[in-house]
Amino acid sequence: MTGHGHDPAALWEERYVSHRGESGRMWSGRVNAAVEHEVAGLPAGTALELGSGEGGDALWLASHGWTVAAIDISANALAVAAEEAQLRGLSHRVTWLQADLAQWHPSAEFDLVTAAFLHSPVELPREEILRRAVAAVAPGGRLLIVGHGAPPPGMADGKHDHEVPPTADEVLTSLALPADWAVETNGIFERTMTWKGTRMTIADTVLRVRRPVG
Repeated sequence: MTGHGHDPAALWEERYVSHRGESGRMWSGRVNAAVEHEVAGLPAGTALELGSGEGGDALWLASHGWTVAAIDISANALAVAAEEAQLRGLSHRVTWLQADLAQWHPSAEFDLVTAAFLHSPVELPREEILRRAVAAVAPGGRLLIVGHGAPPPGMADGKHDHEVPPTADEVLTSLALPADWAVETNGIFERTMTWKGTRMTIADTVLRVRRPVG
């Protein structure tokens, strides 16, 4: 990347344009496997997605009856997501919001708050953002955090300076949750992917916690 320095907005705007494939998008457009696994059995309600990108998770949630607010820093990514929502007749179920999560503070509560792969090659106050996300969970609602178990392919090639991602236990500790919150999932979710023609197994960290009703 050039010309953006360490400005997150400029970096992601450029990335979502320069990394587009023939489909016109950077990512597959499919829901993250761990998110689908964790949410499929939950009753639909209101959902907030942090770092929604091109909308794969948000659109899946909307197609399964959720009313979604999806936040991302990139206008380019949100434009792709909004176009797909319109094509699929889901525009009425998703509100797309452009915001820098480093400056974001919740103003409402949701039945589900999700953050999948909220990692960045430039500085991102991830722990602080996730602690703020706790305040966006409604009574009886859930917070779902999915992360890389290790730097993903292409990021561990010696050309990028990436710290080892935190474990689910470390994320749980950093949230400093009240004692009455229930931990429903804390562990590893394995999925398969193809990278440069090679099929491989990837381990993601998954943490799902629930706020008490009372």
